[in-house]
Amino acid sequence: MSTDSTSSADLLVQEGDIAGDYLERLLDIADVDGDIDMDVEGERAVVAIVGEGLDALVGPGGTVLEALQELTRLAVVQQTGVRSRLMLDIGGWRAGRKTELTEIGTRTAKKVLDSGEPARLAPMTPFERKVVHDAVAAVDGVHSESEGVEPERRVVVLPGA
Repeated sequence: MSTDSTSSADLLVQEGDIAGDYLERLLDIADVDGDIDMDVEGERAVVAIVGEGLDALVGPGGTVLEALQELTRLAVVQQTGVRSRLMLDIGGWRAGRKTELTEIGTRTAKKVLDSGEPARLAPMTPFERKVVHDAVAAVDGVHSESEGVEPERRVVVLPGA
């Protein structure tokens, strides 16, 4: 393994450790029970808070989860000086949302393939759009693009490769 990939992997592990420490302190302050799981997937540190009764940390539509992810990324940047792409999941919400979005992307792609008409989906977060783009890419004969400006940025599924 080269030095670059080793140092990159080491940095991701360090990000996970910093994030885990930050989130453990947050859980203590909020008096919420949860365990912290850390992993590295591809080029991203992944941290999950697992346990029961974590809905308040997810919030409606994952809004609190997104905010906590950004705060956790800021805590990592503060200690490492490097921009973080860390992904946070709480109570399996993001994993469940990924399954749901994959189904939406696949279903929409098939609808566009059958009708020949483009389809615009509801505004989504960057994570959500990526999941939908990946699902659409798995269907031959259609493609997807993002349009609009945050927070109204959305996926458009179009006929043709």
